[in-house]
Amino acid sequence: MRRIIFVLALAVLAGSFAPAYAQTPNARVFNGGAGLILYTIKGDKTADFEMVMNKTKEALGKSDKPGRKEQAAHWNLFKSDTAATNGNVTYVMVISPAVKDADYNVINVLNEVFPAEIQALFKAYTESFASGLIPINLVPVVDFKP
Repeated sequence: MRRIIFVLALAVLAGSFAPAYAQTPNARVFNGGAGLILYTIKGDKTADFEMVMNKTKEALGKSDKPGRKEQAAHWNLFKSDTAATNGNVTYVMVISPAVKDADYNVINVLNEVFPAEIQALFKAYTESFASGLIPINLVPVVDFKP
């Protein structure tokens, strides 16, 4: 019994010394050096998706959380110039370089700055998906700069 209490006490103490950058359970972290997120968005929901992405940009600029402005400097969203045959649109989020241990989960970023709006933003974001998103952690292989 004493051993169980001792182990529990150690676990509690270890948790209290967790680093300040500890991530939420649903954090999206790209510690390989860079990251991509592929989105397939319904053709009639691209305005909603882009509104959420612009709100994410705004949140990054307004956030007091350390590192958010550095994330914004290297976080871009691209849109395919051709729609898929089914009318869906592909977006590619490019994060290069990624900030080590930083959370790139759009909903988490939005919730830090816009907690009163998060339910409406979450709804607009998730209802724009034609299918799920695909996060890809990238590691550098060849740098083509001279």
